[in-house]
Amino acid sequence: MTTALSVNLNKVALVRNTRHLGIPSVTRAATICLEAGAHGITVHPRPDARHIRADDVRELHALLKQWPQAEFNIEGNPFHNLMDFVRELRPQQATFVPDSEGQFTSDHGWNLAVDGERVKPLIAQAKALGVRVSLFMDADPAAMPLAKAVGADRVELYTEPYAAAWGTPRQQDELQRFAAAAKAAQAAGLGVNAGHDLSRDNLTDFLRAVPGVQEVSIGHALISDALELGYAATIRAYLQAMGRAGQ
Repeated sequence: MTTALSVNLNKVALVRNTRHLGIPSVTRAATICLEAGAHGITVHPRPDARHIRADDVRELHALLKQWPQAEFNIEGNPFHNLMDFVRELRPQQATFVPDSEGQFTSDHGWNLAVDGERVKPLIAQAKALGVRVSLFMDADPAAMPLAKAVGADRVELYTEPYAAAWGTPRQQDELQRFAAAAKAAQAAGLGVNAGHDLSRDNLTDFLRAVPGVQEVSIGHALISDALELGYAATIRAYLQAMGRAGQ
């Protein structure tokens, strides 16, 4: 199985929003990344529109019709603005994230013992529209059957703890924890995605250790690299890092 690389474009929009010139272009960034071999595009439109805006989501949806092999993944809290985009655009995948409205960045997965019954009907709504649903989850093997029980198709493992441990004595323990969570998800019948603070430095080790990862969604590190290398060279570098892991 080959892991797909989905490029999160939020930081491109964040830079653009500091002026009123329309640059850098989010759709141009998406085009170059797809031309260079990226497998999909991710956006996380927040209610305050601090980076990706509603018009960006619609324009990217239209652009991706020219790339039928690529997937569009829209992230967000289904109790805020995500479901509006799901109903209107029907992307290939919606990633449900338990962010508060003013949260700086995603920093935890769902507690389904608390929120499972609330999120279950929204998962059913998305799936009825033909949209695959992934739940943003901490790497807790015991939580994976709960994700399956509420109807999710996949989980996205929240990888910041691994990224923080990479290169330290804790790295191997974190990799074992993530591998156990991935195996538990697969045993429950779920697909496995991963994202948050993955980079071209730590990505290879992660994919070597964690089995069956179907998609990685990478934004901050990838766009930071692109400032130095350019979009196309950066995509190639990430694909090479994935290739070294056998993906």
